[in-house]
Amino acid sequence: MSVQRIVILGGGFAGVAVAQRLEKKLRRDEAEIAIVSRDNFTLFTPMLPEVSSGGIETRHVVTPVRAQLRRSTFVLGEISRIDLDAREVAACHPITGDMTTLPYDTLVLALGSVTSTFGIPGVTEHTLPLKTIEDAETLRNRIIAALEQAVVTAPGPERDRLLTFVVVGGGYTGCEAAGELVDLFHSIVPFYRPLRLADVRMVLIEAGKALLPDLPPQMGAYTTRNLRQRKVELILGDGVTHIDERGLALQSGAFVSSATMVWSAGVRPSPVLKDLPGVMHARNGGIVVHADMSVIGRPGVWAIGDCAWIPTKEDAQQSDRSAWYPATAQHAIREGPALADNIIATMRGTPTKPFRYTSLGTMASLGARRGVAALPGGYVLTGFLAWFLWRSYYLARLPGLDRRLRVTVDWTLGLIFPRDIAEMRLYTERGHQAARDVQAQSKPVT
Repeated sequence: MSVQRIVILGGGFAGVAVAQRLEKKLRRDEAEIAIVSRDNFTLFTPMLPEVSSGGIETRHVVTPVRAQLRRSTFVLGEISRIDLDAREVAACHPITGDMTTLPYDTLVLALGSVTSTFGIPGVTEHTLPLKTIEDAETLRNRIIAALEQAVVTAPGPERDRLLTFVVVGGGYTGCEAAGELVDLFHSIVPFYRPLRLADVRMVLIEAGKALLPDLPPQMGAYTTRNLRQRKVELILGDGVTHIDERGLALQSGAFVSSATMVWSAGVRPSPVLKDLPGVMHARNGGIVVHADMSVIGRPGVWAIGDCAWIPTKEDAQQSDRSAWYPATAQHAIREGPALADNIIATMRGTPTKPFRYTSLGTMASLGARRGVAALPGGYVLTGFLAWFLWRSYYLARLPGLDRRLRVTVDWTLGLIFPRDIAEMRLYTERGHQAARDVQAQSKPVT
């Protein structure tokens, strides 16, 4: 039997899980495994809001891909071309621009998702997403730059705009981000005399009628009460129609003036996949697959994670969301080994198995040692117990003992010391530009 060339596109939870299982079950003379990713690390996304608020150090929630694999070849690169007919992939190195072409016998699409703007004008130009580690660091720098500028701006509409922070989207990320930012302001505003905590306005906008709309109503109701008690201004049932450098226009005709706007209203599969020929695309651009995660009509091609629509039952309809597995970390981690086993079964001529998994529940941390959790059996936890469960579960799932220890130390120090207010503008050019944008939009005191 010839050596199989297996190429995995994406270094997130799903892609790395596939590679790890293949390494464990395949001999070296059976397959050559390559994994391609634009980052050389896996980001532990559930803890990203805490990075943006300074509760966890940036590098403590990322794990190098090379450190997670023993014998797979890692290729740093942006996917520039996928040729399913020629069975090869081209990747562009993000630093040098050099192109690498990888032929394959088996291809795994695990490219994840990107922020969705829903075509609303101004979202790309004037808001900050919260999807990557760069996004979290940029947001933190933007917040600190706004506070620094507000200190030297006379009281009035301009300072009010600088001190108004808006999060759009009332799902997991939006609610967690709003809660974490409130904790950040409580910790650092006392450093910015003569500003007061009451001067800072935290706004959360959700186009639907309730927060956490896809979860049990008790979770959304508790989240609403908790955030309001902590002085978060909630705007529900009113969507965004336009965004510019001054703020956000809403469907109701209201306008929210703000210099710092976070967009967490939704995601969509990687745009690299939208033009792939001969595959069945879902309405959001994802790849529709069989229950065993093989791509319909393309032998040897598989899809997994956020970019794949995996059915939970036969004859699933796209309009029925319950008929498809959700794009969450806990599902991606379990999909990886199952897909790897099906690849091995195909190589060895044995039947593949449909992916089947029952969710362990859903959780969200709201900051201030409070959270919400939905457990199997319909049980719902709120408050401190849910927050403690969230921290315990995700700490255990964080890859690498060293990362778990580092995050534990971060959390422990957070009980004793305030958050850091150093503005690391040189972290990325985007972070540097974010700080310049705040200053350019503001009028100094004369």
